[in-house]
Amino acid sequence: MSKDLTGWLKAANADVVCFQEIKALKTDIDTASIEKLGYKHFWYPAQKKGYSGVGILSKQEPLHVEYGCGIKNYDDEGRIIRADFKDLSVISAYFPSGTTGEERQGFKYKFLDDFQGYANKLVKKYPNLIISGDYNICHKAIDIHNPKTNANSSGFLPEERNWIGKFIDSGFIDTFRHFNEEPHNYSWWSYRFNSRAKNLGWRIDYHMASKGMQKRLKRAAILPEARHSDHCPILLETT
Repeated sequence: MSKDLTGWLKAANADVVCFQEIKALKTDIDTASIEKLGYKHFWYPAQKKGYSGVGILSKQEPLHVEYGCGIKNYDDEGRIIRADFKDLSVISAYFPSGTTGEERQGFKYKFLDDFQGYANKLVKKYPNLIISGDYNICHKAIDIHNPKTNANSSGFLPEERNWIGKFIDSGFIDTFRHFNEEPHNYSWWSYRFNSRAKNLGWRIDYHMASKGMQKRLKRAAILPEARHSDHCPILLETT
């Protein structure tokens, strides 16, 4: 918010905005500024203060907002929130990181397995589904600045990359790659080594759309000039 996020929200004028890793309670957020822009807002923070958490802003009042996925370990960390509209459901999801060690990497693998099952059931009930989020995984070598040196890094491990591939094969579309096969498109840069200026990044943020949405997809883009954190926004336009 101190980096003019509200100015960007006003200029972008998106119908729905999904946040991940909010690291804040609702009472910590300047919701009045968000409301002035015409947004309804919904937040699902982690129980641990200053950690994780997700949120959704929407110009249109959702028919229903679902907080969590019903699995306590993930819900305690505020990892999933869903807004249902008349002909579309949108999830904001924050996938775990495994960078702090084997225990959290194991937690990440368990989350991936459980999320696949959750998504499989959900798409049957909500066939028009967008899963927007920080997946903390690069899918292919094209999605990371140095695939060779990062071959053993969490976020680019073979098991994680295979999971993304299987998730897509199960009935989802990586909307950015649906429109753009060009390299050097990233959504996250380390704060170290002047990585952003050098574009030494990773593409770990996705708008995954269910196959039922394919004909409604119009455009997908990454917006690296928006500098509000170590991530940048990604955009999806649909009919």
